[in-house]
This record gives sequence, structure tokens and C-alpha cells, in this order.
Amino acid sequence: MLRKSILAALVFFASLAMAQSSSRHFTFRYEFTVRNTDPGQRLRVWAPLAHSDDFQDVKVVSMTGDLPLRKTRERVFGDEMVYAETAKADKPEYHFAVIYDIVRRERVVDLSHPPQARLVRLSARESQMYLKPDKLVPTTGLPAELAAKEVQGSHTQLEKARAIYEYVFHNMKYDKTGTGWGRGDTLYACDAKKGNCTDFHSLFMSMARSQGIPARFEIGFPLPPDKNSADIAGYHCWSDFYVQGIGWIPVDISEAWKHQDKHDYFFGAHDDNRVQFSMGRDIVLSPPQQGEPRNYFVYPYVELGGREYPNVSNKFSFEDVSTKTVAAK
Repeated sequence: MLRKSILAALVFFASLAMAQSSSRHFTFRYEFTVRNTDPGQRLRVWAPLAHSDDFQDVKVVSMTGDLPLRKTRERVFGDEMVYAETAKADKPEYHFAVIYDIVRRERVVDLSHPPQARLVRLSARESQMYLKPDKLVPTTGLPAELAAKEVQGSHTQLEKARAIYEYVFHNMKYDKTGTGWGRGDTLYACDAKKGNCTDFHSLFMSMARSQGIPARFEIGFPLPPDKNSADIAGYHCWSDFYVQGIGWIPVDISEAWKHQDKHDYFFGAHDDNRVQFSMGRDIVLSPPQQGEPRNYFVYPYVELGGREYPNVSNKFSFEDVSTKTVAAK
């Protein structure tokens, strides 16, 4: 009887959170052109492929290219992608486009009722994966020292994560001037105390992982909340951390910094003004690239003659189909 009561409570809180969430329905165009290729060289092309999960329903409307595209999946994070190649490039340009129909849902974890996610469990493999350092996201040294200082007086993992969130929020500045920002380099963030979303969340992940709190990196594109259609200039990234007995908890510290009236909201929520394309850092693509693992994977990656080829022009855009609230609050 007790188990039935607990399950009923879980269903109630989950349905309550769902009822209060909003969603956004839109088409998304992901286009790019590989320019000025050297005839006769082997050309290889990878691009991330958005896919459905608990917070977005993704339908590929069309997928076109000057080379045949095939879907692949990398093994560590499960990121999906498209891949194309030709043994000998014979065109000056190669164009590719994927058009999506997407419904993105707001994601809110009601931390006042943590039992709603108690059934979510992290495997030993996942725990190890989300606690280990990445190339630019160390878990020892300065970020670990900062974390140890900031969590003093915190007793639970949730309290420690909140203390780290507050440190990043109050000590970082969203500032894309100068050089070094945008790589998600924790040590740069510690020193410069500024950067973009990758820098904010890399610092958060380093500090959290150093305290034994699993944390993961997610990346995609932002949708302007005040526009129904627009070109999108660049990516946006965010993070989750894991607490036993609650599950994965979303954070978006750079958005909280830019919209400081939502400081509390973004500890435990991701709004619906986004679309996710991939997860993780230090990514080995599928099939494997000859170059180094990708720091993160949101833009196309191209190799020509076995080397990274940067002459790629990107164009991303969206248009709302409808924006609605699933149910009135």
C-alpha cells in the first residue's frame, strides 16, 4: 500500500510539472556550404542531428546535400549526426540542408517536491562519465579549490550545487570581448571571470564534479523569445547536474546572468526557447574523424585531404508554427 501511495505521488507531481510547462512549436533550418574545395582531395563532412528526447519532439522534414547523407551515432553520449564523403572532391562548393519540425518543452524540476524524480537513477558507468574531467574542464587544481571554499556550510549535494551556481553567477560576466572566450575553458573562466555560455557552464561543471556531483554539457541553439522567425547567429549551451533521490537538475547560468530576474528560475529549469543538438565534450564522431576529438559538436565539421577544413559557411534560422501553453497555470 505504501509503495502504491509513493507511486501515486510521483505520478501526481510529474503530471503537475507537465501541466505547468510551456512549449514552442517551430521549424528549424540547419544549412551550410563547404567552399573552395581542392579538386581531387578526399572530402568528409559531419553535422549534428537534432533528435527527440523527453523535452523535444523532433521530425526531420527534409535532408538534402550535394553528397548523399547518412545518419550515424557516436557511442559515448548517443549523439546523432549525418555524414557524407567523396573520395575526390570535384565541385567548388558543396551545400547541405536539414529542415526540422520541432516541439520544445519547458523543463522544470520542482525542487520543493523532489520525490517527483526519485525513480531516476544514474548507472555506475554514467556516474563515472559525468564525474571525470574533460580536456578543458579539469576537476582538480584551482576550480576544485574554489568549490571547496564555496560549499563550506553546505550539507547536501543540492546545497553544494546551489552554492557553486551562486559563485559562477556572481563572479562571471557575460562578455564576448577579447580572445579566449567560447572554448569552454575552465581555467580561462577562473582567470578572466568572463565569457559566454560555454565558459560559464564549464566552470560550473568543473566545480560540481570536483565535489562529486555529476554534471553534463548540452548544446544547441537559442530561439529569440520576442520573435516569431529569425536567423540565428550562433549556438547556446547549458548544463545539468545529478543529485541522488532527485535526478538530473537543469541549470542555465549564462541566461540567468543576462535575465537576472530569472536568477532563481534557471536553477532547476530550462525554458522552451531552445533546441538541443548534442551532448558532451571531447567527442569522437561517427565514423571517427582523423583530427582531434571535438571540443563540442554543434557546427558542421569538415575534413579535406585528412585535415580539418574550416572554409564552411553556416546559416541557421527558425520560424514559429505556434507558441502555446500546454495548460494554464
